[in-house]
Amino acid sequence: MATRPIPTLTSTAEFDAKAGKPCYTWYEVYGDLKSGITPVIVLHGARQRRLDAPPEKTGEQASFWTQELFVDELDNLIRHLGIQDNYSILGQSWGGMLAALHAVKQPKGLKRLVLANSPASIQMFVKIAYEKLVPGLPSDIAETILKHEKEGTTSAKEYQDAMTVFYKRHLCRVDPYPEELQQSFAADPDSVVYHAMNGPSEFHITGPIKDFDITQQAHKINVPTLLISGRYDEVDEASVAPYFKTIPQVKWITFAESSHTPHMEERERYMRVVSDFFKA
Repeated sequence: MATRPIPTLTSTAEFDAKAGKPCYTWYEVYGDLKSGITPVIVLHGARQRRLDAPPEKTGEQASFWTQELFVDELDNLIRHLGIQDNYSILGQSWGGMLAALHAVKQPKGLKRLVLANSPASIQMFVKIAYEKLVPGLPSDIAETILKHEKEGTTSAKEYQDAMTVFYKRHLCRVDPYPEELQQSFAADPDSVVYHAMNGPSEFHITGPIKDFDITQQAHKINVPTLLISGRYDEVDEASVAPYFKTIPQVKWITFAESSHTPHMEERERYMRVVSDFFKA
């Protein structure tokens, strides 16, 4: 695996999150924003925290961790970096959902968009998970997952162990997990923001993300768009299809040996595909 490049700048941008005190967005810059090359903003999934919020806001407070909060935060970061007239975005999982919410506003500076492993509708994503993916697990694992979700005991070790089986099939099929994925989980050991926005697991969704549905707005995305998914992805192709059907300039690539993290599972091909798209 290639050595991770060294950032040229690591800093924070102050952001008014209406929290009663300053909040900050942590970011890293790789390269020179003044080089003339269109910069690419990379938005990660929900497991890591983007926003450094006050301690009292890091509990199970769905009223604070809203979709709108992150859209506003992204707009603020783009202005802070001074790239509002020329930039592209790659969003993975929740990051792709956020990128889509941003793109439907048709910002003048957005040039290209990659939506990687991102559903167009959470309700559709959840429906497919319960109808197809969970039943596809060993029967005892599926029964354990459904039992604990029904009884509200998702913090039980038995449930977490069963979800690990799901994750190894549909989140990342590399065993052991790549170091960067292990670091991602370790970065927020209590998964505070994840639980507040999402819920106990990838598809047992109780937070504000449950209302995400951009199927009726995706046609407003007016820049060249690349869709990425994995053959074994927890985001089934039916959840991605609305993007493909409605975005005017769109291309869709499925990684045959990957699940939800092809950037780790098929790194070399992934980097080539994404690089070619942004250079086109």
